[in-house]
Amino acid sequence: MSSAEHLIRHEELQKFCVNLLVAAGLPAAKAAFAVETLVAANLRGVDSHGVQLLMYYLEQLDRRDVDPRTDGRVVSESGACLLYDGQNGMGQSVAAICCDHAVRLARNSGLGLVVARDSSHFGAAAFWGQRIAAANMIGIVMCNASPIVPPWQGKQGRLGTNPICMCVPAGEQPTWLLDMATTTVAAGKILKASLSGDKTIPAGWAMDVDGVPTTDTGIAIEHLLLSPLGGYKGSGLAMMVEILCGVLGGGALAMEIGTLRTPGPMRPTQFFLAIDIQRYIPLADFRARMDRVIRDVKSAAPAEGYSEVLVAGEPEERMEQERRRNGIPLAQGTWDKLAEAAGKLGVAVPE
Repeated sequence: MSSAEHLIRHEELQKFCVNLLVAAGLPAAKAAFAVETLVAANLRGVDSHGVQLLMYYLEQLDRRDVDPRTDGRVVSESGACLLYDGQNGMGQSVAAICCDHAVRLARNSGLGLVVARDSSHFGAAAFWGQRIAAANMIGIVMCNASPIVPPWQGKQGRLGTNPICMCVPAGEQPTWLLDMATTTVAAGKILKASLSGDKTIPAGWAMDVDGVPTTDTGIAIEHLLLSPLGGYKGSGLAMMVEILCGVLGGGALAMEIGTLRTPGPMRPTQFFLAIDIQRYIPLADFRARMDRVIRDVKSAAPAEGYSEVLVAGEPEERMEQERRRNGIPLAQGTWDKLAEAAGKLGVAVPE
């Protein structure tokens, strides 16, 4: 841990952050669940989607850009398809309901697809993929997002980071869990670099206002134009997510979606697909076959500079074990902002 980090046990961090949300007007049960999703991201080492988001959630609640009371409503249900209206409620509350609907529909029909419009930020997509996979199903989760990504060959933001997540249960091997933005990195990684006091970011993360790649953290934060993953391929994937979320769900399209940093409801659309494995193959056979394909991939000789081949979700699983033992290191800038919010809300700061 560097001197610019604050180390805290995850249980203590969770209690502190719940108290902040409750003081901001979120019902206790919703506050506890929202914080659970954020701390889960920190435990997995995905700090871009951890408690550094809490400062924005608090601002949204203060402005009433998020309705702390509503859980949203079902707009329509037909067969394996369900359309949900989040009504600008807490994204985590909306996502939990939608995951459960997707699992219910899949148990009845083999597949369950829920599209939720007018939601709000739901944290890391991985949490929701894991929720579906815990029901012995394949979970696929997507979300359209704020237009901070120029399309390939462009220099103005038109698409979101538009994450794609797929979570698959295995047997003896850990759950296979892919959670990726369609940009080189998530926007939260640039925010974390800024909060950590890093003056530079790696090449390929972001662009300046002219669409020229930049490694200056200050410029990257100011303009927040992220580079699409793999050029035209990332742009294509981002547009695919936009179609399956905003277009299909009848919700806000990318240019209509707000940001965590500006006033107004965000209004993203989220996509939750559950696939009932046992409609295709006995679950035990599927788990054994997943173990085999994971072992096959990991059996490849490591390239120079690497000691082993890792698969999706494996680095995060190892990080979670370490951080549960040793605590979560937060950027000092993140801790300072949380402490500042605590002072305003009258919440005690852990020593």
